[in-house]
Amino acid sequence: MISSPHTPSAKSRPPKAPAAPPALPFDVAVLSLASPGVQNLSAADAVVAAREANDTLADIVAGRPDRFQAFAAIPTAAPEVATAELERAVAQLGFPGAMLYGRTGDKLADAPESDDLHAAAARLGVPLHFHPQTPVKPVLDAYYSGFDDGVGMARSTGMGLATAGLGWYFDLGIQYLRMIFSGVFDRHPELQVIAGHWGEVVLFYLDHTGIMAHNTKLERPLADYFTQNFWVCGSGTVSERYMRWTSEVVGTERMMYSTDYPCTFGTRPGGFPFLDTANGVARSFLEQAPFSHEEKAAIGSGNWEKLTGRVTANRARRLPGTTRLIAPGTSVETTPAPTVASDATSWR
Repeated sequence: MISSPHTPSAKSRPPKAPAAPPALPFDVAVLSLASPGVQNLSAADAVVAAREANDTLADIVAGRPDRFQAFAAIPTAAPEVATAELERAVAQLGFPGAMLYGRTGDKLADAPESDDLHAAAARLGVPLHFHPQTPVKPVLDAYYSGFDDGVGMARSTGMGLATAGLGWYFDLGIQYLRMIFSGVFDRHPELQVIAGHWGEVVLFYLDHTGIMAHNTKLERPLADYFTQNFWVCGSGTVSERYMRWTSEVVGTERMMYSTDYPCTFGTRPGGFPFLDTANGVARSFLEQAPFSHEEKAAIGSGNWEKLTGRVTANRARRLPGTTRLIAPGTSVETTPAPTVASDATSWR
């Protein structure tokens, strides 16, 4: 989280890459800011914070290019600057894409103000990875309030349900559909989006929602947008059912590995097993998947390298028969200014 970009500059403190503990659940982390990035800031603050964050991330990547890549932070509250910052991050800093967080204020991802940014990403040939953020207050009040927890909304059952429990995925999944139905991908057919959490609910309803393609005069069947414009990650949810379903809908050639390390790393409340990637689970989950070795290698790293045109420096050292894991969307939490803590427990 970034609370203010007006604290002492990150440039006054040498950035340090997060300490790498043993047995990480991935080989390469693609770093980004934690939700909501800079999208909850004013336009002026977002511009400053995004630029400082990107410069700091670039310094980290430069120190360990074999271990780290980074997604750019984008000041979407200032649309005329957002495109320029994406171009700077790609052309000057060498970033493979950007991380966005759905809406900016009350503007959703398909708002006309974002069209130049979408066009720039398509022109530059870099993906936009979207991460959910907390639903707006009227939605929180209508659907997630009223639980008698006695702990306040911020820590309540309702807030848990509104965020990582379920609400995040509805909030962003609806925005994906809005982008399609409002013509974003028809205007920019080369635009590529990375969707986490096994597609943010939407993939599970395409056989039903697809009826709207004709009514909204889409240029393609609804499912085609997901097989041609979307790439899907599991975001640390180790569910074989979700993985199989995703492979049926978009194909293994559109799937990529990712994890929420360390947010749920080693955590099994009540023995719940589906979010814990510790003790080798992240790697064994993919290696035991019902896919060919070539498909597993593509999910683990090959599809990312194909999408971004990047082959990491130590790829050649991979042992035969092993699966290399690149994790897009590993988040860096920076507070109060865009700095990166050296404590590995502060990033994911």
